[in-house]
Amino acid sequence: MLAVVKPRVLVVDDELGVRKALQRGLGAEGMDVTVAADGESALRLARTGSFDAVLLDIMIPGLSGYRVLQQLRAEGVRTPVLLVSAKDGEIDQADGLDLGADGYLVKPFSFVVLVAQLRAVLRRSSGTSGRGSLRIGGLLVDRDAREVRWHDTPVTLSPREFALLEVLACRPGTVLTKDELLTEVWGDEQAASRNVVEVYVGYLRRKLDAVGAADVVRTVRGHGYQVSDGEY
Repeated sequence: MLAVVKPRVLVVDDELGVRKALQRGLGAEGMDVTVAADGESALRLARTGSFDAVLLDIMIPGLSGYRVLQQLRAEGVRTPVLLVSAKDGEIDQADGLDLGADGYLVKPFSFVVLVAQLRAVLRRSSGTSGRGSLRIGGLLVDRDAREVRWHDTPVTLSPREFALLEVLACRPGTVLTKDELLTEVWGDEQAASRNVVEVYVGYLRRKLDAVGAADVVRTVRGHGYQVSDGEY
């Protein structure tokens, strides 16, 4: 059987304590959480389309949450976004919803309500995210079902391994550096280092090798990693 992959949530907040608390709390609720601390990082991560939902604080450094949301929608990224703000005015909430937000939470909020809203957003978007499948040679990455197959053989991946493969498969033939993969898959998690990318590439390769998909993920020495867009 294929592994059940946790829903991936991007949490954007400039307060380290809040990011850590939400990462821990939402993780305990069965979600795979990546965090970001500013608007530029949030936009770069959310653009990949590899998240099931984004929890986005409006008041963040650099690009505001409003600007991030506006840019994502202008680029056609339909990932559900739940805005978070201390502003509780009707106009503020209307502005966020008009820009394409899927919900609006006012600080301070109950964690129970946050989880309920996130789950509701995830339920509404289930099966309608439109992210579709990626096929590179004999490799199939079903982004909606969170399934990976090599020809007819299922490949069981952990949530992080799936996220790593998804990011690479979104740009077949493109070499991504360790720093780029670290940013897109791990966000600004404090424990993450460039070495963790190498470790997870090793995990991913072993599972692909086990089903006969050797050399799907390739190392370009001195540059990074790629998924080839050719047949194997």
